[in-house]
Amino acid sequence: MTAVGGRPAPSPTAASSFDWVAVLSFPGPERDLALRDLHVLLVRAARRQVHRMGPASGTWGEAEVDELANQAADEALVALLGKLHTFERRSRFTTWAYKFAVLHAANAVRAVAWRGREIHLEGLELVADPAPQPGHYAEAHDLVAVVRRLLVTVLTPHQRRVVVALVVDDVPIDVLADRLGTNRNALYKTLHDARARIRCGLRAEGLLDEARGADS
Repeated sequence: MTAVGGRPAPSPTAASSFDWVAVLSFPGPERDLALRDLHVLLVRAARRQVHRMGPASGTWGEAEVDELANQAADEALVALLGKLHTFERRSRFTTWAYKFAVLHAANAVRAVAWRGREIHLEGLELVADPAPQPGHYAEAHDLVAVVRRLLVTVLTPHQRRVVVALVVDDVPIDVLADRLGTNRNALYKTLHDARARIRCGLRAEGLLDEARGADS
């Protein structure tokens, strides 16, 4: 690299003080080199996560691991650049970047695990537990019972399907979006609205502090 803002810039792989944000924020050969080096770091982090979450049978070959790692690194790089302005410099930039790679690698592995698996979306209903009798259940069990009831009584069928699939069954959001013929942003919106309805229900039951509910 030659310069950043008129000043000499070290190679990103050679100096921990390298200002990734400054270089990645402006087009040019320095940014291209930084992107190349960053992608290498992301692939390395993604590959470790893929190996960590790989099938217990160990049937994945290096070609599939490499494909998943590169796919995750590509997606992580796009996501990272979109959030570059949020980096608060509380840790090393590479440490912050690794989190993107790990997240997207985990999503890729879960998506593979759900290939061909059935997701029960039609006619999905949750049966609420009967109202707990006073003194028969601990406070935690009472809360769980209320939440189960709210899932049935305050959510729409579509909201309930999304919440159960994403939160209970741990279906990857990209997999669910594909099965429902929608996109992840629409599912995030549905999940957000469902959480808001459940919070309102909890407040009505006196189980959620008003101030805390407004902040969450």
